[in-house]
Amino acid sequence: MAGSGLPSLGRVKLTDLVPTDGLPSDSYKISVSILSQSLAQFSAVIIQFPASDGALLRSGLESARLYFHQRETYPPADIIHTSESREWCKTSGYYADSHLWQETYDYRPGLTPSEPNNSIEFPPAGLPDIFALFGKAARDILDAIGYHLNLRSSPFVEILDNVPLRNREISSSVLSVCCHARPSFQGSQHHSINTQEDSQLIMYPDHDHQVDKSLLSLVKTDRAGLHVRDFQGRWILVDGDLGPQEAIVYPGLALYQATAGYVNPALHKTEINMEANMYGRCSLAFKLLPKSMTSFDCSEMRAAGYGIETQFQLPVSVDDFMQRSHPTDNLFNRPGFQCFNFQPTHDGSMKTLIRRRKQNPKSKPLPPSKRLRLEAQRVLKERVQDIADKKGIKLRFCNLKECESHIHSADSPCANIRMEIGWPLGVPFVHPHDLPNKAKLGFLEAYEPGWTEAHQNSDRLVNPRLTLTESVPLISNIWATYDQVVKV
Repeated sequence: MAGSGLPSLGRVKLTDLVPTDGLPSDSYKISVSILSQSLAQFSAVIIQFPASDGALLRSGLESARLYFHQRETYPPADIIHTSESREWCKTSGYYADSHLWQETYDYRPGLTPSEPNNSIEFPPAGLPDIFALFGKAARDILDAIGYHLNLRSSPFVEILDNVPLRNREISSSVLSVCCHARPSFQGSQHHSINTQEDSQLIMYPDHDHQVDKSLLSLVKTDRAGLHVRDFQGRWILVDGDLGPQEAIVYPGLALYQATAGYVNPALHKTEINMEANMYGRCSLAFKLLPKSMTSFDCSEMRAAGYGIETQFQLPVSVDDFMQRSHPTDNLFNRPGFQCFNFQPTHDGSMKTLIRRRKQNPKSKPLPPSKRLRLEAQRVLKERVQDIADKKGIKLRFCNLKECESHIHSADSPCANIRMEIGWPLGVPFVHPHDLPNKAKLGFLEAYEPGWTEAHQNSDRLVNPRLTLTESVPLISNIWATYDQVVKV
């Protein structure tokens, strides 16, 4: 990947990511490819807003600095707290975290914050406009990610808030106005800091890295300090040269769950240079969050032909997911785990951006089980999905246990779909990735007759020691196995 990847963090114009009816434009395809490649390599991307929006972002940061600067030297004890997972969709107003030396004002449409003495709190200026700007941008970026993954249009709309919110609805997404290390915030006795020799840079060793639980996070900062870990394990400063109309975007745990692990969440941390800084480091952080009453079921990924690993098979309540802790070791140390693979565009026209790895003719052939799995996924995308699209059928696969009884019944829930798309008799109507190897053979032969013989010929080319007398009984055994599957 390094040889064909981006030399630095990708930059994409938001206007180029806005979808339009009809065929995608060249600028859209190029922008989606840069977006996906940057997320694959660096877990982040720089989004460029229109120049007119730069003034709104600048005024928002200026308002944030003034808002925190005029607050008390050390806030009352009842608003000093850490984030509570059970209140993830109810935070609003001002609160402080002394361990992170961070103050936050959460703007959440539908909730009216108040001070501890029940007086109305005056927030930083411009938050409704910034919320609307970031919210629209986050949805456009999410749709671009769906396009890259070959999902249908607006694939995650069912787990997102209504636009606009309906009567008495409260936004799940939140805009957080943050201030790190304000010098007048006298909480140093409550947190641990690590000062380097020059006494300029402070870090937070107890919270050295974080993972957002959002679908996407958009962050605009007034000072450099945000680091994100790239796919090689290096920490990359991502906001060191942001323009006035630029913001950082990175994926969170909710998108990782919704895409069955195909989009990795960003691991990030904050470092602050305290030299000549009377306001601290201010930022505007928008988190696109799913609705609490929905669930992650990975149905869109299944419909697009992706294999779903065991840990993503069962639906997960959004509320339960957001309250649960997620150790990062399980996310980033998975063997062979690759997410957001940089794939060719749908028409293959952007050859200058894509370099395919040349196959080594002497490379070791794939194990039979893995080859079966990859071939089954290919046939699903190239054959079955095409048949379903032409007939206007949306594929909703059963799980293996339920379908054991379905395949023997003419009035089962999946009987009509199986008949319409020519699903092979005796093969459970489940995602081919989840079929037993014997059933995969039946599936492949049904949609690509002669597949077994063709691949047996390929094996003889790869392994010339496989003689004709050895290959004939092998083919016979495969067909015998297939016959047994059909009889069962």
